[in-house]
Amino acid sequence: MLLRCIRAENRKLHHSVIWLVFLIVPPIGALYGTYNYIINVEILKQGWYDLWTQHTLFYALFFFAPLIAVYSAYLWRLEHFGHNWNAILSAPVRPVCLFAAKFVIVIKLEILTQIWVGVLYVLCGKLWAGLAGWPPPEVIFWLLRGVLGGLPVIALQLLLSMLLRSFAVPVFVSWAGSMPGMLLGTKWQAFLWPYSLMLLGMNSNRVEDTLMGRAPLFVGSCMLMTVLFVLLAHLLLTKRDVRT
Repeated sequence: MLLRCIRAENRKLHHSVIWLVFLIVPPIGALYGTYNYIINVEILKQGWYDLWTQHTLFYALFFFAPLIAVYSAYLWRLEHFGHNWNAILSAPVRPVCLFAAKFVIVIKLEILTQIWVGVLYVLCGKLWAGLAGWPPPEVIFWLLRGVLGGLPVIALQLLLSMLLRSFAVPVFVSWAGSMPGMLLGTKWQAFLWPYSLMLLGMNSNRVEDTLMGRAPLFVGSCMLMTVLFVLLAHLLLTKRDVRT
């Protein structure tokens, strides 16, 4: 059942406007970050590392969570039309499989977005900032860690988009949630706020590793929050009834 749901959700992406969002939004953050690096190059002396701090400052703070929110809201929009919820709840498929399928698809989009961000980082560094050599290998690790840190955001945004018919409200919540995420920085409270975890994973706006000695706490927080949001979605879906 789950595989059939995943294939159905994946078909929604064919010729979808979501790919325009995917292609256009990350370059905006990359351009801002690179421009900020160039105008401050006299005080930013660590080349690729400093460029990374500027890229992730804009991407992780302003663009990542809203992108996930747009992906999530788009996948739920059809279910909120007319009486489609009745069709879902009366179909011979467990409703939680629908949530899980959307979760898998947004993870796919998240991974592709991270790859796109990495490509933009290299292109901006070579073609615009004129940096010598190639980025440090840690960047690949930080991008992968960002995928893990993004899992709670995906689960939470899918939950919000499941509950709210509005497309814009979950996107606004994601943007508003990112602000305290950056303010918390590396404080222990950051591990309790889902929107902070992706920033920590990406080593956002830092040259040194923000998770030095705290990787188990980071992984545990990511897994725990993700499971909690998925279980909450499962509980709400099992309690939901067909509207007459």
